Amino acid sequence: MLFVSDRQPYKSALSDERWALIEPVIASWKARHPSVSGHQGAYEMREIVNALLYQSRTGCQWDYLPHDRPPVGAMKYYFYKWREDGTDQTIHDLLCWQVRESRGRKADPSLVVLDTQSLHAAVGVPADTTGREAAKKSPRSQTRTGS
Repeated sequence: MLFVSDRQPYKSALSDERWALIEPVIASWKARHPSVSGHQGAYEMREIVNALLYQSRTGCQWDYLPHDRPPVGAMKYYFYKWREDGTDQTIHDLLCWQVRESRGRKADPSLVVLDTQSLHAAVGVPADTTGREAAKKSPRSQTRTGS
């Protein structure tokens, strides 16, 4: 397996603690998806995950990933497979829960606050299509989240 151990880790790289948290998920996935040729892969799964985290964090295009990462084809394979079957969400949830718990919070938030802003309907929009915001006692045509 290829592993570049003498380079400085990127800021997006998994700590040993976080890798220990998600490594069983990856190992389980690999066990459920054996290669038809029996090939075990030429890259350590931690390097694949680190490369995907780098791409996600920086937003760079696949072809602009650093050359000390596994080939783009290998990274895309796992990215799309994990996105398709929900493995990426499982990993995301585990890491979020770990961060929340390390900060003394419950793994799952008990409250979510959404900030919305009312937008006035354009002139001529029928009132029966706009709805009503009960708390504000004002007609609305649509609600925009964020801002």
